[in-house]
Amino acid sequence: MADSLVIVESPAKAKTIGKYLGSKFIVKASMGHVRDLPKSQIGVEVENDFNPKYITIRGKGSILKELKDASKKVKKIYLAADPDREGEAIAWHLAHALDMDETETCRVVFNEITKEAVKDAFKTPRKINMDLVNAQQARRILDRLVGYKISPLLWKKVKKGLSAGRVQSVAVKIILDRENEISEFVPEEYWSITAKLKIKESIFEAKFHHYKGEKLELTNEAQVNEILKSIEGAKFNVTNVKEKERLRHPAAPFTTSSLQQEAARKLNFRAAKTMSVAQQLYEGVDLGKEGTVGLITYMRTDSTRIAVSAQEEAKEFIVGKYGETYAPETPRQYSKKAANAQEAHEAIRPTSALRDPDSVKAVTTRDQFRLYKLIWERFMASQMSSAILDTLSVDIAAEETTFRAVGSKIRFPGFMKVYVEGNDDGTTDEDKFLPPLKSGDKLKTEAIDPKQHFTQPPPRYTEARLVKTLEELGIGRPSTYAPTLETIQKRGYVAIEEKKFMPTELGELVIEQMEQFFPEILNAEFTANMEGNLDHVEEGSEDWVKVLSDFYETFEKRLEVAEEEMKEIEIEDEVSDEICEKCGRHLVYKLGRFGKFLACSGFPDCRNTKPIIKDIGVPCPKCSDGHVVERRSKKGRVFYGCDRYPECDFVSWDRPSTKPCPKCESMLIEKRNKKGAKLQCTACDHVELIEENDDASDE
Repeated sequence: MADSLVIVESPAKAKTIGKYLGSKFIVKASMGHVRDLPKSQIGVEVENDFNPKYITIRGKGSILKELKDASKKVKKIYLAADPDREGEAIAWHLAHALDMDETETCRVVFNEITKEAVKDAFKTPRKINMDLVNAQQARRILDRLVGYKISPLLWKKVKKGLSAGRVQSVAVKIILDRENEISEFVPEEYWSITAKLKIKESIFEAKFHHYKGEKLELTNEAQVNEILKSIEGAKFNVTNVKEKERLRHPAAPFTTSSLQQEAARKLNFRAAKTMSVAQQLYEGVDLGKEGTVGLITYMRTDSTRIAVSAQEEAKEFIVGKYGETYAPETPRQYSKKAANAQEAHEAIRPTSALRDPDSVKAVTTRDQFRLYKLIWERFMASQMSSAILDTLSVDIAAEETTFRAVGSKIRFPGFMKVYVEGNDDGTTDEDKFLPPLKSGDKLKTEAIDPKQHFTQPPPRYTEARLVKTLEELGIGRPSTYAPTLETIQKRGYVAIEEKKFMPTELGELVIEQMEQFFPEILNAEFTANMEGNLDHVEEGSEDWVKVLSDFYETFEKRLEVAEEEMKEIEIEDEVSDEICEKCGRHLVYKLGRFGKFLACSGFPDCRNTKPIIKDIGVPCPKCSDGHVVERRSKKGRVFYGCDRYPECDFVSWDRPSTKPCPKCESMLIEKRNKKGAKLQCTACDHVELIEENDDASDE
């Protein structure tokens, strides 16, 4: 008969660890928090040391009753929520709800859900860590004060339904500041000259570098014409060859932030989806004979530390599969990126390096498999030898002009055998090949290509780039990024166009008011310092009430001024030329989570809405009367279909080209990946590359 009750957050986690603990333990799930601040009021007694008034969350009464009934039948209760501030707070709330003694050794934590880790954790239970609880309480109360004090002001002065938050407001301001940079950007002209050269049967490219002994920036066509004239008919000879060996080191294993960034780049996952799938991998997957096992360690971490046992297991796999040269002499250790990184945690890694992705493919969903593969490969690469590259720099003279060709080749792949980190610009890491060259070699000129360019504005933020920026600025914690990005879209402060964030008019208005009356909330340094203060609370070196008191002293004065001086703003919808087919009123432009759409101006009497259809100028290939238009799916993904739908059901995820196939006159579609873009025929084997601006910085 069971004599112990174990409480975790989720049924999946309960199922996994229940199998490890055996019949003497009852394992139940609290389904997350059971108590929280009330939604109907601020729920914080500011004058009484910010005392929070917690209530049972609506819908959790039956769960709490079940846990209380189970607790009466056992001698011991263990609280095994996740190993972070939030998990510690959940454990503390459960202890209060079940009338447990806070000083009791009831708290059990583990960074991975494997049989060995779980059983070890139950050998050494500890007391609830009130420093962690107070850090979570301070954040919760701080966010409640900001949200419940500023939001009513925005409702009254700007528009109903708005909200303000510390991290979300800074995120919107970052996006807005970038948009302002883009709109104010003045392009500058510059030129390049590329020589296509040949030696024996090999053709390679060299770029203009020097003229008359000086490095010259080409800024206009006159300069280019002068150089072209000077090298007309000139002989191209190799004058200098420099060879170097370069080591390339692997990236550190994943933290929460770097996992979200890489999953966005390589898997096209939103931050929220990455965290959801990672949670599934952490809580456990049924592996058949092996039972239910957590496949990865805890996924909310900013540490890059790796356990010695995991490093030893990784080395065993690497040596066995790739050989001794692929494992470094001493295991790699990575320094923590942030000063406030929680080194008690590990990096995100597979719970067993020996469990390669192919071994779990049959028992995981497509998304689980892809994310697990990414985590496994990143971890294994982080424990492998550096790659060795041979780099070559070649100077080529043509009269008084010097061209330079740079290339490299991989001598030893090392970690690159398994994994290469992505980057924010969507460029590839493929090395340019150069033929064997030596000083004095004479080269044949195949072509000289002068090209005009214009500098490009900084790119808009994708999720990956925004998460990286928030992390670099020290804003928020690993667990806050995904919900923050979801919130600013739901509130209509930003929209996503072509996977990039754009501020909306509403977002601009809210930030304008916040900048005027609550500048500290939008100050990235202030927000980062507040995160530091919360970390000090967690460490036990700062009192949580003092942190809140210091903040509220200035904040309260700001509120009084805003209440008096903030002017009411009337937001008028832009009226379109289209008429509502249901009631005859004009349709107006509205902004939703995935961009603009049309809605009836008679709302709420008439709730008619329509997507904004964008004709791309291509006749429908399936019917003779229709045109291809751009549409959006319910999840916001762009696709292309006939404007005569449902009469014509033509649909394509790829954008059709305005020009037909030169071989068979069928439709060409655009195919894009990190290597570039191409046009591909839908009927024959014709493929052609799309020439794009070299300088367009994209992700």
